[in-house]
Amino acid sequence: MGMTGGIPRLGWVIAFLGAATLITFAWSGLRDMRPVPVPTHLQPITDVPDFQLIDQAGKPFGLGDLKGKIWVASFIFTRCSGPCPLISSRMAELNKMVERAGKGVELVSFSIDPEFDRPDVLDAYADKLGANPARWKFLTGSKEEIEAIVVKGLLQPLAKEPDGTPAHSTRIVLVDREGRLRGYVDGKDPEAVQKLLMDIGDLLREDSGKKP
Repeated sequence: MGMTGGIPRLGWVIAFLGAATLITFAWSGLRDMRPVPVPTHLQPITDVPDFQLIDQAGKPFGLGDLKGKIWVASFIFTRCSGPCPLISSRMAELNKMVERAGKGVELVSFSIDPEFDRPDVLDAYADKLGANPARWKFLTGSKEEIEAIVVKGLLQPLAKEPDGTPAHSTRIVLVDREGRLRGYVDGKDPEAVQKLLMDIGDLLREDSGKKP
């Protein structure tokens, strides 16, 4: 994403997330208009397949729990000494920024080291990040289940370093309310959170421009 149009888009996001009354007013005024075009990089890529994993509270959590929500996904493991702390800090910052969106936006972090990252381990990790469990899920499961959703579902690579350490994508993934994969942002990018906010805002605008 370039800087052209970035400020107006980001400003709209802040206004959208900051005032529920304005959201209601905008919906009333826009619902009879044609759908709002979104940037080409947000064109649907693929439908995310159904999955069922376990969250940090030890409860089942899957695609059905994200129905009707825009969600943002990252890939981490708690023993990571590489990019994971940075990626998680980006997600923590995003978590604070989208707080006023209520139930409309949710964050999901998939552990790619599920044999070690049991629910209690993920719960402690989430607590250190100040994650609200109602809005930010940390998911684990069997190795096969994790590979299925990360590689086949969200189209992100998984591998192992020569020492056996998991290797994974540093991308942060954006999925729309209909469960369609819509785009990626590099979590190592210093502007990652700003870019994600603008993309989330574009998807919210897209939804508000649709007729009921």
